[in-house]
Amino acid sequence: MGRVTSRRRAHHLTAGGATARAETLAVEEPLEIRVDGHPLTVTMRTPGSDVELAQGFLLTEGVVAGREDIASVRYCRGADEDGVNSYNVLDVTLAPGVAPPDVDPTRNFYTTSSCGVCGKASLEAVRLVSKHAPGDDPLTVEADVLAEMPAELRRRQKVFAATGGLHGAGLFDAAGHALVVREDIGRHNAVDKVIGWALEQHRVPLGGTVLLVSGRASFELTQKAVMAGIPMLAAVSAPSSLAVDLAAQSGLTLVAFLRGQSMNVYTRPDRVIN
Repeated sequence: MGRVTSRRRAHHLTAGGATARAETLAVEEPLEIRVDGHPLTVTMRTPGSDVELAQGFLLTEGVVAGREDIASVRYCRGADEDGVNSYNVLDVTLAPGVAPPDVDPTRNFYTTSSCGVCGKASLEAVRLVSKHAPGDDPLTVEADVLAEMPAELRRRQKVFAATGGLHGAGLFDAAGHALVVREDIGRHNAVDKVIGWALEQHRVPLGGTVLLVSGRASFELTQKAVMAGIPMLAAVSAPSSLAVDLAAQSGLTLVAFLRGQSMNVYTRPDRVIN
């Protein structure tokens, strides 16, 4: 399995001079996801929880709706220049009767560590594809509980503490208990890993939960929350206009600028008890 950190030398400059020292960096490597032997997408990710990443990606793309739709997930043999298995290709075999993804050759399935799936900007498409809309979820969370979640997420980001270079995503219950936390160089990958964990645990749809992300709330992350049936998405940083529009249309509570006791609730404020 690939390493999540790597050491590189750097010249550290200060007012007092320069020193050469080794720095710990987050690893970034490509992961190719195949479905029934056919290439579907390549994403730049931090190695680790790759099976969760693939399963979460397929759920949020509408390829599968539950763990029962997946027969198996395995690494394909692919050697690096030293002849060692790179563990950078995963093949997902769908269960009998599950339709393969309808890949439009004009659509770019290539994703990077800084953006989600390119070209997914249709609110109506997400509404039609989602099988787990969160609009009727009765979840309520106290504002004080929400305020404590970012600190708990940070405490559990072990690789971020060493590198300063990873995004974090965590799934919490209404009482503020962390169910799972995942890290990745790509914010969308971190969320897919969390959702893939839930899929593996047969916990989708994720009713009664809060998805917390360490950065901003983009359309892609809001889409993933809606597709997984998560009723509340909270972000430490800003939301985008399209993220707010999708949250409003889907019945998702969107909280952003969650810092200390301060936060903005953009949609479904009835779920946040002040």
